[in-house]
Amino acid sequence: MKILLVAATPFEINPTIQVLKQNLIEFQPNRFQKGPSGLDILITGVGLPATVFRLTDHLSVKSYDLIINAGIAGSFRRNIPLGTVVQVVEDRFGDLGIELANQDFQDLFDIELTERNAFPFQEGRLVNKEAKDFDFLPKVNAITVNRVHGAQPSIERIQKKYAVDLESMEGAGVFYVAQQKRSKCLQIRSVSNYVEPRNRDAWEIGLAIEKLNEVLVPIITSLL
Repeated sequence: MKILLVAATPFEINPTIQVLKQNLIEFQPNRFQKGPSGLDILITGVGLPATVFRLTDHLSVKSYDLIINAGIAGSFRRNIPLGTVVQVVEDRFGDLGIELANQDFQDLFDIELTERNAFPFQEGRLVNKEAKDFDFLPKVNAITVNRVHGAQPSIERIQKKYAVDLESMEGAGVFYVAQQKRSKCLQIRSVSNYVEPRNRDAWEIGLAIEKLNEVLVPIITSLL
């Protein structure tokens, strides 16, 4: 099994990195080996441009049996407790399009610049067909944005349009590249905050990272 672990920042997966360093052979920086199996770590940087570039560049020279995208995210749903670890099974680009004069948002599919079912999209969404292979976490839908939502009017508009559970700044980029490369993918995220009028004091990043890695380590060790 060859695994690529993708994260935007090293601190989101640092506890897992430390476990790997203790239990596997690190023959190169961010490259680990256990018998015939191996795991590489790719830190892309924050946001869609960095994620799409770094992942595409990496996959142009290497292939993997599984890509795991791990990170934290904001939740639109108050019934998802902070620190909950979920599997994103559908993602979409949440701000790629145009703003109308009344501040409504139309995406590329609304304005017919892209077909809703043009590969790899399904009705404008990026659907993880392999989600059933990892049926052990709550399943959610997400949007990926370049600008996280932090004002009530824009939060209400995006919820009305897409009715999704989470938002991140990288997830759909990983799904998009993985599907273009015909690579199997898993996206797991831990909820660090609610999507609300911006209140950084209410975020629980430490808790989210702790819970994320509590799930991530067993996943990796079971596969290697």
